[in-house]
Amino acid sequence: MSSRKLTIGTRGSKLAFWQADWIAGQLEQQGCETRISVIRTTGDRLTQESLRQLGAQEGIKGVFTKEIEDALLAGSIDLAVHSLKDLPVRLAPGLALGCIPQRADARDALLGKKLGQLKAGDCVGTSSQRRAIQLRSLLPGVVVQDLRGNIDTRIRKLHKGLFDAIVLAAAGLQRLQLEHEISEILEPEVMVPAIGQGHWCVSNPGWCRRVRPYLDQLHDSRTAAEVGAERALLRALGGGCQVPLGGHATMTCDKLTLVSVTVSGSGAILRSQATGALSEAEKLGESVAADLGS
Repeated sequence: MSSRKLTIGTRGSKLAFWQADWIAGQLEQQGCETRISVIRTTGDRLTQESLRQLGAQEGIKGVFTKEIEDALLAGSIDLAVHSLKDLPVRLAPGLALGCIPQRADARDALLGKKLGQLKAGDCVGTSSQRRAIQLRSLLPGVVVQDLRGNIDTRIRKLHKGLFDAIVLAAAGLQRLQLEHEISEILEPEVMVPAIGQGHWCVSNPGWCRRVRPYLDQLHDSRTAAEVGAERALLRALGGGCQVPLGGHATMTCDKLTLVSVTVSGSGAILRSQATGALSEAEKLGESVAADLGS
């Protein structure tokens, strides 16, 4: 391996930097020297616009990744570390998923009031349309308000009394040692997580063979199978983000179970669940997508 340091690109939030730093530590244990390059993305710059507005303008799955992908293709970074839920289902030509490490907690978490304490008129903050439709179904009369910003900013707004509760990904809170802020974990049967939530990945140019042996050591095949089913579901439904969609795959023995939730054009909640062979993860995702679309 070349003595040149590997440059790892990442967003600048605490969580994104934590993930990149973890990957850097794992690679350095294998003898790779690394450095981290922070790249500001469209989603990081435009913090006053809702993710739905950004999605209509930019394609929401690209607002947190496009500038990083551009840096990969330009050769100014060697690897990129992403939260998988931010990554488009179709990567730019010339890029590839280098590895998918073991998944963290995929569940959502409530901060502030618990579900059973929330009542009509209470305000819950989230930037996710997926969370919003499920909250409104669970808690008719609750006001769901858009909430942007990094984890610290969102928690600060909760503490200021601007919201009665907010919803965040459990994994991010756990990684940043903020578990004490969690009032309730929402199991997938209560709130279906985002596709790729709790997953993260390393992308690199498809031709970058010099790092392949090192990335292979970080790859988790079980997590990759779950990701394959979830992302096949998203891809089969168009790969976009204008329709709220949740999807969560779990593996038991050699079987995968995929649950999903979305909303119809009339606003009705649609749910689907199916189980299939581990070797046919993508077919499972396509099957659930067909059921949702029927």
